Amino acid sequence: MNDPWVALEPGADPVERARALRRAHEAFTAGGGRPREPVRPVVRPVVADSWRRSARARVCPDGNACVELDEEELAAYREGHPLAAVMPVIRELMGAYAADGEHLVAVCDTYGRLLWVEGHPGTLRRADRMNFVAGARWAESAAGTNAPGTAIAVDRPVQVFAAEHFRRPVQAWTCAAAPVHDPRTGRVLGAVDITGGDGLAHPHSLAFVQAVARAAESQLALLERAPGAGDRLGLTALGRDEAVLVAGGRRTRLSRRHSEILVALAHHPQGMGGEELLAALYEDESVTPVTLRAELSRLRALLGPGVLRSRPYRLAAPVDADFDAVGRRLASGAVASALGGYAGPLLPGSCAPAVTRLRRRLADELRAALIARGDPALLADWAHSPWGEEDLEVWRALAGAVPPGRLAPVQARLQALDAELRAGATRLQRPRP
Repeated sequence: MNDPWVALEPGADPVERARALRRAHEAFTAGGGRPREPVRPVVRPVVADSWRRSARARVCPDGNACVELDEEELAAYREGHPLAAVMPVIRELMGAYAADGEHLVAVCDTYGRLLWVEGHPGTLRRADRMNFVAGARWAESAAGTNAPGTAIAVDRPVQVFAAEHFRRPVQAWTCAAAPVHDPRTGRVLGAVDITGGDGLAHPHSLAFVQAVARAAESQLALLERAPGAGDRLGLTALGRDEAVLVAGGRRTRLSRRHSEILVALAHHPQGMGGEELLAALYEDESVTPVTLRAELSRLRALLGPGVLRSRPYRLAAPVDADFDAVGRRLASGAVASALGGYAGPLLPGSCAPAVTRLRRRLADELRAALIARGDPALLADWAHSPWGEEDLEVWRALAGAVPPGRLAPVQARLQALDAELRAGATRLQRPRP
């Protein structure tokens, strides 16, 4: 296949392709996610990888997506969502295309929850039968392979055709989706999707949703340019090893060490002395102040004049740091908003003492707030995230919060985690040869 992200090769028979995919899907699911024969090359690598992730997440091939937000919750949530501001652009670009082709336009958030599903009335009624509706969760870890969920999982535009869908009730459909990013931070905000029949299994539909996503990002960038925005610095460090700093309209990706310096200084706006900053950044006590001054000199040259000051070391302007925003939301009791802004652990690869302490404290406070709140949707968001998929305490809280009809996959995951924990303890107890 020329393009691994496009579902059908030029000239391919969609009927025969769908049959071959159904056979591969049956072999995969019959093997409990471990087929006796490899799924490739019948199944594209992006789909094969997604099937494996779906199987690991214990997604039932015959299930339906769960509706997590009722009308009142949905209205409040999407009103404050960043993608609400670009829905007019998305509707203008996709509305006629969806209506003429009897397709649906869907927009989801970064957790795979559908916020808007619009389009042809008859197609909407059919989609309702598989819970492809606003408020439903279509993240890959909850609903298996599907275009919006998989696009978010791999952070790429992707097509999903027929039996490439992990769940059988969805295999009559074809969809294409592309992620939408925050133009300031690069963080995935959600995805835009077109869903319909086999006619969408064409390179044009993938290029189309990608163009719409880029248009949405361009509109978000225009909206970001508010008066006075240049007077502040923006720092994004959650879920990434290399932070991004926005200063004077310029976006700079920082090295790991410079990321640690900026995080430490953003967390101490009053400034830090040389010895204090040295202890915050280096575990090795033999590192000399000369090493730190060299790093600060390189950082000052990168940022430009006037951004980094000394005596004490501090940043010249107020900083809007994503980790501080999460902390403020938690302090005010806005747990859902805090989780929505938490893109992952703070500089997860960093061993700098100050970063390690701040990373652990923020994650512990957030997960404690989620467990105390007991909201099954919020607990599921954490449990199905890369940093929460092995969090036994959160999975136990989720098991106590979900309704009976949704308990089975949670219990299966709990049993698997318990078994892994027991196996690990057994290995540690064995005497070494």
